[in-house]
Amino acid sequence: MIVEPKVKGFICTTAHKTGCFESVKRQIAYVKDKEKILGAKRVLILGASTGYGLASRICAAFQCGAATLGVMFEKEASTKRTATAGWYNTKAFEQEAKKEGLYAKTLNGDAFSKEMKQQVIETIRTDLKNVDLIIYSLAAPKRTDKDGTIYQSVLKTVGQTYTNKTLDLRRNEVTTVTIEPASLQEEEATVKVMGGEDWKDWIDSLANAGVLADSCITVAYSYLGPELTYPIYKDGTIGKAKENLYQTSLNLNQIYEKQGLKAYISVNKALVTQASSAIPVVPLYLSILYRIMKEMGLHEGCIEQIERLFRTELFTKQPKTDELGRIRMDDWELKKEVQSKVTKNWDLITTENLREYADIDGYWEDFYHMFGFRYDTIDYQEDIEV
Repeated sequence: MIVEPKVKGFICTTAHKTGCFESVKRQIAYVKDKEKILGAKRVLILGASTGYGLASRICAAFQCGAATLGVMFEKEASTKRTATAGWYNTKAFEQEAKKEGLYAKTLNGDAFSKEMKQQVIETIRTDLKNVDLIIYSLAAPKRTDKDGTIYQSVLKTVGQTYTNKTLDLRRNEVTTVTIEPASLQEEEATVKVMGGEDWKDWIDSLANAGVLADSCITVAYSYLGPELTYPIYKDGTIGKAKENLYQTSLNLNQIYEKQGLKAYISVNKALVTQASSAIPVVPLYLSILYRIMKEMGLHEGCIEQIERLFRTELFTKQPKTDELGRIRMDDWELKKEVQSKVTKNWDLITTENLREYADIDGYWEDFYHMFGFRYDTIDYQEDIEV
């Protein structure tokens, strides 16, 4: 079939197989062009099929030469629809890893479930013996707890209503959005889904099963952002979840100190992802940020960011951290000279001057690339097998 992008709100409901393969190959080529890293050798990636999780898997495999076990929650193709982008990404990764003689296995299912944890443990025992790096990069909108309760995360403020500019992605228009505060129940549900409880459940399960290597490292990805986005992010429901994630890292370090486990939070740069596209205010901030960081030669995508994390921080004797012990890969984003320009452009931007103050084309290019579209080397009028 001929596959075209079908965009609804902040997601694309189709994915282009050839384009997704191209995306993965480009990321692999970027990593293979860098120096090899003496790092982890048996890596578990939770949330391995897109974004930072996929980039982590690529760096682990093609820069460290590691065996990788991935967990994803993706859908394969049917006669009526394409597979999800993450499904194609994973097939592309596995295909390229096989060419290099690298172990690469992926389990598809609910990472929150006890059944998936047991399946992962059995796979590690059989194939790898243990793991020495665990990447936690889940970005799920809901979670079914052990007792069957379903928790749904919300992207809301806490305590007060918030009004600010945003980008209407359907029309490329700068508009105003008002976000109502979350209820206490919504706050708690968001922490349940996006906080650190499941990360700890994974580490506990792996430790109890005896499949954690000595001096194992585990990293959970997070985001803080600038003051401009604090009401909807850092001080909002998602921020409450990220604070819980951070507290979990402290807890894990305390519990597993004798085993030599190190649990880190890596605070990463703002990027166009399926998750970030859903957050009010953030897409407009991103498009302004992209323009400024590209002009200053500081822009990084997922693969550039994670390659720098792996190369400069994760496998050094002592990663550079802030006063709270967090690795700050958002250091370039939050440079004073970057944020002062962001604030200036934010105050001036309107629908009429959108392209003058923001990289809206760069935003959409990254968005479509997530689903395999708009690569200039691909003929999208070609009939393909999905």
